[in-house]
Order: sequence, then C-alpha cells, then structure tokens
Amino acid sequence: MNAAVRAVVRMGLYVGAKVYFIHEGYQGMVDGGENIKEATWESVSSMLQVGGTVIGSARCKEFRSHEGRLKAAHNLVQHGITNLCVIGGDGSLTGANLFREEWSGLLGELAEQGLIEADAVQKYSALHIVGMVGSIDNDFCGTDMTIGTDSALHRIIEVVDAIMTTAQSHQRTFVLEVMGRHCGYLALVSALACGADWVLIPEMPPEDGWEEKMCEKLGTRLNIIIVAEGAIDRHGKPITSGIVKDLVVKCLGFDTRVTILGHVQRGGTPSAFDRILASRMGVEAVLALLETTANTPACVVSLCGNQSVRLPLMECVQMVGTGPGWKQATHSMSFENNLRTYKLLAHRKPESELPSNFNVAVLNVGAPAAGMNAAVRSAVRVGISEGHKMFAVSDGFEGFYKGQEIKWADVGGWTGQAPLNQTNLPATLADTKVLGSALQGFLSLLELLTARGKYDEFCVPMVMVPATVSNNVPGSDLSIGADTALNAITTTCDRIKQSASGTKRRVFIIETMGGYCGYLASVGGLAAGADAAYIYEEPFDIRDLQANVEHLTEKMKTSIQRGLVLRNENCNENYTTDFIYQLYSEEGRGVFDSRKNVLGHMQQGGAPSPFDRNFGTKISAKAMQWVSKKLLETFRQGRVFANTEDSCCLLGMRRRALVFQPVVQLKDETDFVHRIPKEQWWLKLRPLMKILAKYKTTFDVSDSGQLEHVVRNRPKESDASVAM
Repeated sequence: MNAAVRAVVRMGLYVGAKVYFIHEGYQGMVDGGENIKEATWESVSSMLQVGGTVIGSARCKEFRSHEGRLKAAHNLVQHGITNLCVIGGDGSLTGANLFREEWSGLLGELAEQGLIEADAVQKYSALHIVGMVGSIDNDFCGTDMTIGTDSALHRIIEVVDAIMTTAQSHQRTFVLEVMGRHCGYLALVSALACGADWVLIPEMPPEDGWEEKMCEKLGTRLNIIIVAEGAIDRHGKPITSGIVKDLVVKCLGFDTRVTILGHVQRGGTPSAFDRILASRMGVEAVLALLETTANTPACVVSLCGNQSVRLPLMECVQMVGTGPGWKQATHSMSFENNLRTYKLLAHRKPESELPSNFNVAVLNVGAPAAGMNAAVRSAVRVGISEGHKMFAVSDGFEGFYKGQEIKWADVGGWTGQAPLNQTNLPATLADTKVLGSALQGFLSLLELLTARGKYDEFCVPMVMVPATVSNNVPGSDLSIGADTALNAITTTCDRIKQSASGTKRRVFIIETMGGYCGYLASVGGLAAGADAAYIYEEPFDIRDLQANVEHLTEKMKTSIQRGLVLRNENCNENYTTDFIYQLYSEEGRGVFDSRKNVLGHMQQGGAPSPFDRNFGTKISAKAMQWVSKKLLETFRQGRVFANTEDSCCLLGMRRRALVFQPVVQLKDETDFVHRIPKEQWWLKLRPLMKILAKYKTTFDVSDSGQLEHVVRNRPKESDASVAM
C-alpha cells in the first residue's frame, strides 16, 4: 500500500494538485482534525520498502451511519477535498461509492445546519472517487492481482521452502494453514508454486470420501498439504488443519506437523511485483481522477494481464458472490486457470487410462533463469497425463544424443529448484519437439525451421516458452526468471540504501544485468525508488549525466539523504559504471559522496519467486497442450509431418493474453545485433520512474486505461491460459 500512497502523492503534486493524507482510514475522515494533513514530496520518501501503510487503516462503524458520513463530508469540505483515492477491499470501496452517491445531500444538510456556506454546496458539488484494491486474498472481481497478494505469496513460499527441507530429512508430513476465510487464492497458488500434494479451499469443497483419496495420494517421504482457513466440505462443515493432521495420523500413521502462518502473510517487505503494480495503479488513479466528470461512475483501477484497466466500482462489487462461505463470483480467469492447472499437475491418471501417443522432448537453451524447473515439471506432467513419452534433454542441444526418458515422479519438488544444465546453441542440431528458453531458444527455433527444407525429421511441432532474466524475448511482455531477478535487485537496493542510514548524503551507482535490454534497470529502478536508470534503448550523453548530478545535488540540499542510480551493463561503451561513479564523486563533492556496486550473477540465482513459478507452470502447461493438439493435427499415414509456419511458435504474454506466434513472423520485430525486441512495452514506465523521482518530464497518457465493463468469460475446459 505504501508504494500506492507514494505514487498518488507524487503524481498528484506533479499535476499541480494539493494532496492530503487521511490517517486511520474512514475513522480519520470522520474524526478530522490532525488526521487530515497535507502531504509533501518528502513525506513519502523512504517508504517503498516498508510493509503495511504508514498512514494507517482502521475499521469504522461510525462511517456506516448517516451521521458519521455527514461528519466526514464536513471535514472534507473544510479542506476543499473533492477527489478521493481509496485503497482497500470491497467493503471500503462500497462505502466510498455510497458516500459519493449521498454527497450532494450531505452538503445540503450541512448548509441547512449552518456548518458550511451556501456557496460551498455549489463549489464542492461533486465528489470524485477512484479505488485501488488492496487485499492479500486477491478476492476482488475485475482485477487479476490485487495490491499485497504477491507479497503474501512470498511469505508463504519462503516458509514452504524451509519446511520442505526438514520434511524431506525427517520423512514428515506437513499441514500448512494459510489465510483465506472466503477466498482460496493464496492456498491454491502457493500449492501450485510449491507442488503441494493436496490443497483444500472454500471454492472447491471436496467430494464425499475425500479423506480416503487424499491418504491414497500421499507418499512415504515428503508430503505437503495446504489448507485455506475457510476450507469446507460439501455439507458446509469446516475442514481445519487440525482435522487434516488427525486424519493423516489415524489413517497412515505418518509423523505429521501443523504450521499456521497467520499474520506473517500480511507483513514483511513488499515484493518487486507489488511495488510496481501499486506504483502503476497509483499513477493511473490520479489520471482517472483528472479525467472524471460529474457523470462518470466511481471506478477501480486494476490489472488485466499486463494492462492497466478502469472498471466501474459497483459492477465489480456486485459480482462478489454471497454463497455460503465463499465469494465464487470474484474469481477472474486467473483463479480458474490456476485451479485447472493444479488439477492437471497434481493428480496422475492410472497408466491404463493413458492413450499411447508420441515422444516429446523438453530442453533448456541459453542462460539459466529461475522458474525453468517449474516450467519443465509442468510440461512433463501435462505431457504424461496426455499419454506422451517425455524425454528430458540435459545440457541443451549437446545433450540430444543422450536423450533420457523422464517420468512423473522424477520432477517432484522441482518448482523451487535451480534450472537444469544447459548450453548455448551449437552448430549441429537433432530432431525433436522442443520447448526452448531465452533468445537463444528463439534463434534455435529459427534454425530448426530453416532446416526443415533439408531434413524431414525437423517437420515436427515446436514451441518456445520465454525464460530469461533479461526479459528480452520478442513476442512476449514477460519472461520466466525476470521477476526473480527484479526481486534480487530490489532487495539488494533496499539493503544498500539502508547501509547508508547512519551516514549523511550518499549516492549509490548500481550496475544490473540485461545485456542490451534495460528492463531490469528500468523496472528495478521503479521498484527500488531510483533517481535515474541508464539504458541502451534511451541514449544519453554527458549533458544528461550532468543534469542528473545537479538534480540529485538539489534534492540532497533538502531532506533527501540517499540517492540511487541504476546502470544497465551495456547501456554505453564509454559511460561505464566506473566513469559514472567518478563523475558523481567529483561533481557531488561537498554535497554527497558516492559508492558503486556491480550486482552480477546474483540476479540469476536464488529460489524462484512465486510469480515465476506460477507463470512458468501455467505457460508451460498451455504450451504442452498446444504441442499435443498439433501432433494430432499433423499425424498422417503413421507419422507426424508439420511443415507450416504455425507449427513452430513462441508462446508469449501480449498485454492481456497468452498468444502463440510463429517465430518466422517475429523476425521483423527483433534487433538481432543487440538481441532485443524493436518495441518494448516497459519503456512507457520510464517517465513514471522519473516523475516519482521529481524530474520535470512529459508523461504519455495514450496507454492509460479506459473505462470498461466487467465481463466474465467462461474459458473452455481445455484452456489453461495464464492471467497474472
């Protein structure tokens, strides 16, 4: 929430508005006085890395009454506030909409009571409201991710990863209880991310006899069962973590322990994803308020795929279900796809039920990226469940000659592990069905496609899933591994800035990876609160460097004590990290001192983030289903023969959806010399970073969200598309 508060304040000041904090939520609005304070630029400094919200939040019974809302209206009019940005769940947003509908009547009452002047009724005649959804449960209709959900998943996965090592060592079964009284999103996605053996959520009460089925599914060495706190059976009876533990002990005699995570999930440092989401939504909220009129309905700014959207607030709220114990209608396609993918991967069909189909190989190409193992596990299990014989290719294309069959159990526990071995593209290739990764995978598919004219063996369906920390694959807005790298950068920047807390005025120059792609530097800079980020895609010269130094010098003379500058490793061959460090050191002499850090390969390591695990799992499942479909379509006269362009594709996230794109059509979109796409969506986020760092710059509003209506499409049963 703090990143959202910071973005609203700074974007509001940028457009010339007067911005106020209302402390302690609606209670502060009702009480007024010191709870409503004008915000300054400096008042939101050094808060990006702080969990919770620095302006406080509180439930308020008084606001639910007409008298309470009358007091709140009086306090807002006294400060001349007619635009309200509300960050909260469906209850907070519903209350805000009711307040807006009653506004003119409340002002009339205040005028009659002599509490405000008659002309104030006309002057403040309309109250404009924009909402941002802050909820760790991700239980609001109309948005794929709410602010706080990804950070809560980080807390859960950190605990699960730690528990899995002890469970493996001691041959124990662990039952984890996570939050979710009405919505099982956290339980479901964490189960998908860690490969849990069983999950119980309120939206999917298990069939009668589930106890025996669960016990049959559990192995002997390592079992993880995840239970949402609101889980129920078909008869509405609660299923608690204690009940599940007693059941396992009674039926199987396993040593079983219960871990209840509780409010650990609400705390801690926000993840990079949440900071970026909240910053984008905060800026979008201010733009929405600027564009609103007296006839515009109150709206919610939200995320659909990778796109900002605005939705009518009450349409979203009215979609919330009221069934016993769960909010079924809040679930976007994201939830449904998570559920479908989990079912696909968690429960294996008996060998007798599997059709005898084709041989399918999975290999990694290029540099490692966190989340690759989750993608391989997903492809293998979906392939096996569809009857294929799956082969794992170690060491990329070099490992083709020693192709090895891989079975269902072989990929157990892979979701949190480092990537398989892989190498760069060699000159010799062999025939197979391929799931590739990184830009090297893109180049290899192009070579395989070209070789089809010479070798019929290459006429097989091939699909690539983008996996690279650089996020530089053409045809996809996101890549597996990039989120983990962003979190590594953000966490390191937080620590580096904290290291200067005892010193006065210091600027850090930080070098990030990415080759010629500035994604990590730019988006990492946005998440870490950087003052500047130098990248290849946006050329700069000595005048720009001088302007940045002067800007930082000016800020340092006020209350800002620490500066952060990110530099992409290949942004400029002459303006190296050492050069920029020396320039800042010399030009800032007497005002601030400088330090430099090269983050290096720590950006490629570490446990995969929840986002990368789930993105890898779902995109790979969809890719494998596409391969199966193409194999059946191209099977003729006892053999597979696929020689069309659309049988060699890249599966990528494009704005709101996953799209299969023939690799040959992506050639024109690619700068092969610098290994980057010619157009990159994240470049539109760079002005946002500059605005939040107090630069005077222009902001392109052409890509801002437009007011849309809530549409709930029912996906096909076979569709395992991703929406994150």
